[in-house]
Amino acid sequence: MANTGIVIDRRFQEHLTGADHPEKPERLARITDVLTERGLVDACISITATPVDANLVRLNHDDAYLTRLQQACEANRPFIDIPDSRICPDSWTIAQLAAGAAINAVDEVFAGRVDNAFCAVRPPGHHAERNVSMGFCLLNNIAVAARHLLENHGLSRVLILDWDVHHGNGTQHSFEEDSCVMYISLHGHPGVVYPGTGFVDERGRGDGEGFTLNVPILPPGRDDVWRRAFDEFVLPAVARFDPQFVLISAGFDAHRDDPLAPLELETESYGWMTDEVVRIARDHCDGKLVSLLEGGYDLNALADSVALHVTRLLDA
Repeated sequence: MANTGIVIDRRFQEHLTGADHPEKPERLARITDVLTERGLVDACISITATPVDANLVRLNHDDAYLTRLQQACEANRPFIDIPDSRICPDSWTIAQLAAGAAINAVDEVFAGRVDNAFCAVRPPGHHAERNVSMGFCLLNNIAVAARHLLENHGLSRVLILDWDVHHGNGTQHSFEEDSCVMYISLHGHPGVVYPGTGFVDERGRGDGEGFTLNVPILPPGRDDVWRRAFDEFVLPAVARFDPQFVLISAGFDAHRDDPLAPLELETESYGWMTDEVVRIARDHCDGKLVSLLEGGYDLNALADSVALHVTRLLDA
């Protein structure tokens, strides 16, 4: 079995969005309960969440946005930028904790103290742009982690694989002119699924052209379509890029029971996808892999899928 690190922290439930909001504290409460009941928390090595260094966040977000976000939370405003991005007075602190958890997990894997890691954090991050919040996301946790790998660990090839059903517009835009990060996203087709970005012809710009790969999937988007996407698009692109570290934006909202998108993956699909990415990390970068929670809004489907994901990380 692998030495798998895990970030589980009840403080992430203090980001209060309201009982009617899909991205609610109960998501992490259910994940925590199921992982604990199935012995997976005890099987993993605990990684502590600490607030992210402000200088790291500034590598990916404008100062003006960070100030605006902090002030909006402290003023107890109901949301930042759009009504979907709900906040409370503690949201600024919790968002820093989520990004900090990603940094700590990356450092633990890079140092070899764990083989791979999963971060059960919220708020999610992949929709957050440099200067604006979108889609429940405040800070782009995975983009900040990638910046950290480039700036502070001296890497030049970081792979971000995003299988959330919603395209990670913020992550793509963070690196679309950068050849050091390959962003690969499998997601519901932007013609029918939020946020309306992630078409095939979005391939990066300038030095980053060809380092963005979008694989939009039309409904019903069942298991066989995703398997074919890995075989035909993902694996050849990764082989050419030869990453030194792998990050996963692990959304579980393409599940057939999820209320926010029309795709129909089964729970088991997240098992074989995890196996594929573990194999990528093993073949290219000695298994260096960190997975960050993004979406997933049916509580039972989310918890079961996360549990399978963590089990397969442990099995690596």
